[in-house]
Amino acid sequence: DIDDVGHKYHLELVLEDVLDKDSTVNCTAEVLYHLGNKNIAPAVQFTIEGELKNTDEADNIFYSRIKSLEKELVAENIPDSHGSVSPEMEPIRLLAQVASGYVIWQNSTENTKFQLAQIKHVKQV
Repeated sequence: DIDDVGHKYHLELVLEDVLDKDSTVNCTAEVLYHLGNKNIAPAVQFTIEGELKNTDEADNIFYSRIKSLEKELVAENIPDSHGSVSPEMEPIRLLAQVASGYVIWQNSTENTKFQLAQIKHVKQV
């Protein structure tokens, strides 16, 4: 606890590349939840030990695939009612995790219990 400021936590994490399970990076983070004002996102400071894997090649493959579609990308209900995600929708699910993580962080309290459940609709713009 930091008097009149908030609650601070020190975390030691291991980040795993979901596409390459053998690629991990250690990370430390400090998270400060501010007292009183619930409209302020927690302050996060982090350090990464080593380097994150370069994803330029995979990013370019994904971008080229999306650009080469004859019809714009439109999809619904990812994962489906059985929890399945088709391989071609996996990059979309990963993008949604990033977006939802940002929304959760911006609206987080120490008692927040949200996670991405499903992409209801996605459309390429």
